[in-house]
Amino acid sequence: MKTQIIEELGQGDILLPALVAEGLAANDRIKVRMSALQAAARHAQDPDRPASELAVESHAAGIAPAAIATLIGGAHLVGPSRLAAPNLAKLMKEIQDDAAAMIRAVGAGAPPDGDKANARLAAVRSAGLLDATNEIDLARIARLTGVAEAAGDSLHRLVMDLHKALNRLAANCSEETLDGAHVFGLHGEDRGAVEAFMKGLNQTRRLKFNHPGLDTMATRSGGRLLIQNDIGTTDAHVVVIAVKKNAVTVTYTDVHLARAKFFISLFDKFEASWSGLDRHTAAGLGEDNSFYLVTGQYQPGHAADRNEFLAAVGAALVFLIDWNKARKLLRTWVAKDDATRILEWAARARIGHRGFLELGGNELLGSAVRNAAPARIGFGERLDQALGRAAAIDFLKAALRASTEALLAGRSVRTVRDQIEADLVRHLERVDGTLLAAVLRQIGLAHDLVAAISRHLAALRAGQPADRKLLAERCGAIEQKADRIALETRKEVDRLNARPTIAQLIDRAEEAVDELEQAAFIASVMPERTDPSLLAALAELCAVAMTATEVAASGVAAATDVPEGRRADSEDALSAVTRLIDAEHAADGHERATTALVFGGGFDVATSLSVLELARAIERATDRFAGFGHLLRRHIMIDLAA
Repeated sequence: MKTQIIEELGQGDILLPALVAEGLAANDRIKVRMSALQAAARHAQDPDRPASELAVESHAAGIAPAAIATLIGGAHLVGPSRLAAPNLAKLMKEIQDDAAAMIRAVGAGAPPDGDKANARLAAVRSAGLLDATNEIDLARIARLTGVAEAAGDSLHRLVMDLHKALNRLAANCSEETLDGAHVFGLHGEDRGAVEAFMKGLNQTRRLKFNHPGLDTMATRSGGRLLIQNDIGTTDAHVVVIAVKKNAVTVTYTDVHLARAKFFISLFDKFEASWSGLDRHTAAGLGEDNSFYLVTGQYQPGHAADRNEFLAAVGAALVFLIDWNKARKLLRTWVAKDDATRILEWAARARIGHRGFLELGGNELLGSAVRNAAPARIGFGERLDQALGRAAAIDFLKAALRASTEALLAGRSVRTVRDQIEADLVRHLERVDGTLLAAVLRQIGLAHDLVAAISRHLAALRAGQPADRKLLAERCGAIEQKADRIALETRKEVDRLNARPTIAQLIDRAEEAVDELEQAAFIASVMPERTDPSLLAALAELCAVAMTATEVAASGVAAATDVPEGRRADSEDALSAVTRLIDAEHAADGHERATTALVFGGGFDVATSLSVLELARAIERATDRFAGFGHLLRRHIMIDLAA
């Protein structure tokens, strides 16, 4: 009655905020009712498939859930392309009423827009699309709910346009701006909830940079607080939050199923229940004419917990803007699931992806590859193939962080490019470090071979029994393991297009292992009663070989850290090179002394030959380590020159 009196007095402008609130509430209802039409059509065509009853969505929009569930569940085909459903005529009448309520609100604030909307609704009615009957053609449902411009106007398109007009009116006629939200008709208890939502939104809003969106409107309607945010610019990308005391209902629509799942994942710390991810059809929305609707409910016992959840929802919205664009970009560099994980990390770390896109995104990465690693990463090659999965993910995270921090600090794009290129170089160097670790494992196996030979000789010198067969078998297994490591590492060197020196280091280490395995075989067939002086000479030669393996290992370990700019490590690595050459010279001397001992001792042929061959095999292994040292020096100098 108050509305009629005020209108009779010619003061209709006073009613505008209330009319807008009614129009927005009608928007919530009509969307649920159109979704019910689509759900009824799906159920009628596929009755064995579980039907979506839209209970949560109905409740959130203030509609009796039982009526919607009955309509959907009772829908059935009465011909090849026509369905009947309980209370369908009533639903069609309610859809008309909701559309009229929205138009009435728009007309109150913008009469020309209201007149145009009325004409569009009249055209829909005159086409018979809104006839209140209990049977309806499936094609008629498609025409009502579609939004493709090529197919002409539709009720759904009209509702979307009215919704945008209502949002504009809400902003213009708001009683005040509360922390950036346009609000009207709030009760005292509503302010805390709006402030909590806007606190979260404002904490991350700047991460959208120049992208439009995140406008918020709040009002009271139907005994509850409604908070709506437009997120970005996509028609079907909206979030509406209903708050009644401490209970919060979040209704979220999206054309991308993966982004809807991503949105839900950001609230895993809250005991909220999520329903839906139902697929709704609307021509003109999304790549396959569909969008997804999800509803979340959170019912804490205290207002503080409610406000924490509202703040989390507000803070999450910026990370939805251009999310799919960022995901597609990242998928060209890493696997699909890893692209999603990177975006989730960026959201939780409050870094986001908009800064990365703002600064060029793909071009940033492409430039880094072209300038820092043109020979290491081929055109179209994914980063996880060039760096390995973990390193590629770390690099892309760093690129997102660098972009965001640079934009926030006002640094130049050139600075960001240089930073990303330097980080890519560091990751490539770490790849080299991983390959050097495989070389280190080879040297460790060479050390094991020398140790086994030394133990065998020590047993012979002590007159203890020595298991010759076990020595040969154990050292043969060690050599086979070293071969597998060499083979796998060469494949990685080729795949990653690593430095040639690494492949050469692998070759020298493998050759040393082969020589030592041959030495172990000779030791296993050497006569048991070999002269003690010969055994002592061989033991001294083994000690030199043992030193060579230890020095080579320490040199590789130090070389791995040289790219990090550690001067002490470069000095240690270069010192190891010198010591390897010294070891090779010492082995030469011991091998000649052993040869002289054999020729001057008058030993039997078997003993003489086995000692000579064993000494030569060990000395050849130290030769390989000397060559290894020269290659290691070349590898280190490349790092120092970088």
